[in-house]
Amino acid sequence: MFQNTKCECGHQNPVGTVLCESCGKPLVENLLTDEGTLEMRYDGVARRSQKANPQVIDRIWNFFSSVKIAVYLIAITLVGASLGTIFQQESTLINMSGYSEFRDFYKEKYGTLGVIYHALGLSRTYESWWFVGLLVMIGTSLVVCSLDRVLPLYRALTKQQIRKHLQFITRQQVVYNGALQGDKDVWLTEFAKQMKRKRYRVWQEDGGLLAEKNRFSRWGPYINHIGLIIFLLAVLGRGIPAWHMDQYLSLYEGETRQIPDTNYYVKNDKFTVEYYKDDELASNQKGTKVVKLYETKARLYECTDFCDDPIRKPVLTEVEKHDIHVNSALSYKGMSLYQNSFQERVRFISVHPSLMDATTGKALGSFDLLMDDPAESYEVGPYTLTLNDYYPDFSLDDQSRPMTKTREPNNPAFVFRIKGPDIQAKGDVYIYFPMPSEKSKYYEKILNESFKQRGDNTGRFTIKVENPIVDGKMNNIKYSEYTTYLNIRVDKAMPYIWVGAAISMIGLIMGFYWQHRRIWLRIDEDKLSLGAHTNKNSFGLRADVAWALGRTGIEVPPKSLDNRRNLS
Repeated sequence: MFQNTKCECGHQNPVGTVLCESCGKPLVENLLTDEGTLEMRYDGVARRSQKANPQVIDRIWNFFSSVKIAVYLIAITLVGASLGTIFQQESTLINMSGYSEFRDFYKEKYGTLGVIYHALGLSRTYESWWFVGLLVMIGTSLVVCSLDRVLPLYRALTKQQIRKHLQFITRQQVVYNGALQGDKDVWLTEFAKQMKRKRYRVWQEDGGLLAEKNRFSRWGPYINHIGLIIFLLAVLGRGIPAWHMDQYLSLYEGETRQIPDTNYYVKNDKFTVEYYKDDELASNQKGTKVVKLYETKARLYECTDFCDDPIRKPVLTEVEKHDIHVNSALSYKGMSLYQNSFQERVRFISVHPSLMDATTGKALGSFDLLMDDPAESYEVGPYTLTLNDYYPDFSLDDQSRPMTKTREPNNPAFVFRIKGPDIQAKGDVYIYFPMPSEKSKYYEKILNESFKQRGDNTGRFTIKVENPIVDGKMNNIKYSEYTTYLNIRVDKAMPYIWVGAAISMIGLIMGFYWQHRRIWLRIDEDKLSLGAHTNKNSFGLRADVAWALGRTGIEVPPKSLDNRRNLS
């Protein structure tokens, strides 16, 4: 605990002050660095973190004002951030097909370590409460550290006394003591002139002089702190849903999907992929498929009505259209859609089947049937087909009851009730499998036979695609060969991140490339005492002092001014 009294110069210093705020006299013993000079880091000012008998709030303040604690927090955060890079984060997983939960994915891909990694929550490291908490603590430490030092230092530097105490001068980094010949005032005026030529600001008073240069560099670390605080606030701002989005969306050709948590929809009009020809490849790549270009012709829509209506379809208005490929994103109001990757995956989009008379084989009419968004009813000639049930991924459970394994239309089944002229009042029930596979056709035959046995199907109708293949190509069937993956990003915090980084860099440059240099001088009768201090590059400071002394008739080697050298 510091025992402060009124300084001999008459100035009353606050409790905790170690160098008199007025004359600079040391107020405590053993205030020397290992090099034998005065500790001038904060000009000896009193700080709140040095308060005697601290209360609870003071203890909290002391905790966050400690540079050692700040270093520990940064080290722990870096370790935590590195743990998040061991395995892939959940937010970066694009294709989760085949996995119902993230836990299954980590177990399948990484084994026991993956299970432990997921169980510990490390698969969501950067969104976890503890990681965000560490960032908040670092930000708090930056604020408290800055306030604890910058405010007292500002007061000390703006109220500097020109004529300093002799003990203060003789314990600086650069020191000169000697006799002064001739007119003292003339010599002092000439010395001040020489210092101004070195771009020092000079003040004179009562046989004393203060020359100062580059004071602004002392604020460099605190400007750096301001930049880092803005940077951290912007990073934390990414946790606000409206401020940040970084997710992936898969689309097959012709599909329109809503971008989660927004009123926007995106449609994949067409996906194109081009490969290099063999004559365009290096010899070691010939015979391989090397992608030259992959591109998604996309449209962006905004929902204007029925956006949250679970029954009616949303009303969409096109707001942007763009061909998305690598390094060319679709951008609209701060949201960007990037081309991420693609997958070769055949998927049926729609079919154009016909309602057939089973006895004559005559087509009674046709209709368009979407695989993943079927209409509730269809008018086919004089008949009405009402969709009773829809199974996107048809299968049978343990009791042989129809079910769907997933919501993806991998093996769709449509149960229609057909009504019209010359049909029983309740209509005919018919299940239709549009996928051209032996298994689906088997299900269709067996289930329609069961409907017939129950009396729900007279066997009069069948549904099928006429001429499904013409000249070796699919006919009346639309399908997608590729699934494209788009990366959707919204980052309103990014401008603030750049601003914070720029401010931080300005602070670093201020602190590294300029040095705060101060020279104190006093004349007592015919004796000259000079002391100088800088926060770095004392070699340059002593060269300035030796140059100015030499111009005023006092020739001294720069090395002889080094007080640390003399003390050793």
